[in-house]
Amino acid sequence: MLSRKNKLLLLKLLSLFSIVRGYNVLMICLAQYIASIYILAPHIPVRDVIFDLELFVIVLASALVIAAGYIINNFYDSEKDLINKPTKSMLDRLVSQRKKLSAYFVLNFFAAFFASYVSFKAVLFFSAYIFGIWFYSHKLKKVPFIGNFVSATLAITPFFAVFVYYRNFDTVIFVHATFLFLLILVREMIKDLENIAGDMAQNYKTIPILYGIKVSKIGITILVLLTLMPSFLLITYFDVGYMYLYFIGCMFLLILFLIMLWKAKTKMHYVGLHNILKLIIIVGVFSILLVDIHLVLNRFL
Repeated sequence: MLSRKNKLLLLKLLSLFSIVRGYNVLMICLAQYIASIYILAPHIPVRDVIFDLELFVIVLASALVIAAGYIINNFYDSEKDLINKPTKSMLDRLVSQRKKLSAYFVLNFFAAFFASYVSFKAVLFFSAYIFGIWFYSHKLKKVPFIGNFVSATLAITPFFAVFVYYRNFDTVIFVHATFLFLLILVREMIKDLENIAGDMAQNYKTIPILYGIKVSKIGITILVLLTLMPSFLLITYFDVGYMYLYFIGCMFLLILFLIMLWKAKTKMHYVGLHNILKLIIIVGVFSILLVDIHLVLNRFL
């Protein structure tokens, strides 16, 4: 049996894991490696990619900055989350605001320290990334659309770091990046509809609050239609192996998403739409393996 003190410690660790969204951080790290092996550096043996120390440091620094970003975001949104996410917020509050700030600075310090192993340019890159996340959380988050746009940009920045490391400038990579960026931007705008109660209470100037839910839905619809364009291009004009099946599935899901969007009225409806986008993104990570299924079979079987 765990003592009362050990139970409290375990709960605080769970709280910290919830604050930094450890599952998201792990998924991004996995996505960086899969993208490196099958899209960015398919010509390099998988063993060399996995055991590349500089790549590991870039992924580690990315993970630390992202975790720190979730902490500072949680720090600024603590009051809003009490309304939008009461259960999660109660768990998160087991870690004091002071300790959150301490963890934030420690994680960012180690991110910059590890980045120095790669190069001074890497230190500058991650320092800019750290500042961008802070500035977004502190100021830009409350600015309509710009906040959504910056949030989506920050979300794909870890992949940009790996992309720059391998210096792979193939057009297909930019089309993949555009698809992911638009998908994340749609997710950010859905979150504004999902969290409208807390945003109104904290005086956030989001699109649905300033211009109404209908305008927000029109904006999301336009973005979804734009997302269909890179999907279509990746199916018809680029060699993405069997991953074309994923993009076909995405197109059908996004059309279903639009139908559900215009019928949505409650918070639970928007949560369901948010989960559809999460599913598309998560499945997309593993679908990268389909780019070259023969390569997967040769390497792992």
